[in-house]
Amino acid sequence: MGLVVVSAPTSEKDRDTPALLCVPFAGAGPSFFHPWRELAGERWRVVPVELPGRERRIMEAPYRNVVEAAKNSIDDIVADLGPAPRTVLFGHSLGAVLAYELAHLLSTRGVHVERLVVSGSPGPWTQRERRATGLADEEFLARVEEFAGFRHEALDHPEMRELILPMLQADCEMHENYVPSTDEVLSVPICSLRGSTDGLVTAEEAQQWRDATTGEFNYAEFPGGHMYLVDLGREVLDVIEAESARPR
Repeated sequence: MGLVVVSAPTSEKDRDTPALLCVPFAGAGPSFFHPWRELAGERWRVVPVELPGRERRIMEAPYRNVVEAAKNSIDDIVADLGPAPRTVLFGHSLGAVLAYELAHLLSTRGVHVERLVVSGSPGPWTQRERRATGLADEEFLARVEEFAGFRHEALDHPEMRELILPMLQADCEMHENYVPSTDEVLSVPICSLRGSTDGLVTAEEAQQWRDATTGEFNYAEFPGGHMYLVDLGREVLDVIEAESARPR
């Protein structure tokens, strides 16, 4: 069972537009990135990734292993990206490490990965000291809310919580148990982003990504905590555009 990448059919215009492959954070689905399509304008073809266990795939069993998720999805992603002249990967938190695995795989499939932009994540070899995996439901939700500094309003509705909780637990397990599939680093440039008051990822940890590439590394901070990007989509896209304008 692979991931589903949600995008409109590729048009001639899309063939000339760089693709921005967006990989969601724990508990999120592709709809989080739908507003980015309008914000991106003609700069990017925003291509969100849809994991099992959410939105249109709510009845499917979610993944519990990042490497497995990446390997099982790569064929669908390559097909959906199509003939994009270049591709930038963006991932936040769980999405950052999944995007890192996808960057490795895409490089072997003839896809021109121009840059990896990671957000709200320590380097791929660093695991969290404090975990939510394995906690009882209420304690788990309290821990996740503490980590993120953010609570999804759907969790306050019993029916929605019943649907969302198993997926969120699987996502946290997948993230907290992540071990990179290879010690080989990327050659593509990496830019690491972080909320300046993020209590889950320190500035030092966010800059560990410099060791994950032989290419250029850049780091930027935004005002806000771990979930800063909820309110700053336009600003994140502006930074991605500025990064892409840098010569390699």
